[in-house]
Amino acid sequence: MFRQRMIRIGAGLVLVTIGFVLGLAAHSQWENLQASESSKESSAKKVMRVGQVIGLRPEKKDYYIQLHANTWPGVLKRIRDSNIRNYSIYLAELDGKLYLFSYYEYIGDDYEADMAKIAADPETQRWWKETDPCQIRLPGTPEGKWWKPIPEVFHTD
Repeated sequence: MFRQRMIRIGAGLVLVTIGFVLGLAAHSQWENLQASESSKESSAKKVMRVGQVIGLRPEKKDYYIQLHANTWPGVLKRIRDSNIRNYSIYLAELDGKLYLFSYYEYIGDDYEADMAKIAADPETQRWWKETDPCQIRLPGTPEGKWWKPIPEVFHTD
């Protein structure tokens, strides 16, 4: 009887020990998963939002709209390959003048290098030969820039 009781107690202790070890292992896995998720969030690329404005020649309005309704695939590929997402261009008329507003999100690590790749791309250069004559560079646009950068004053997700 004593022997059977000791076997039961021993078996119970083994089960408790196994449960404790499994609980520790599960807790350790949970902590590793939480640390991994936290690491992913902190290593996620920061999105840079860019807004710009430029004038549009009234006589070129329809042509400009038509061009962008059929944007060349090579130009779109270069934009994507240069880490630009969510690119939009809007048209507004203010005081009888036409303006284009562009917005995009940059998700890369080297903005200047990616912009240089776009500028060096032969298809993009051909595209700009079509679009640039439609546009009017605005006063106050920084030297070396075509579109005038405009600061973000508000954002919410």
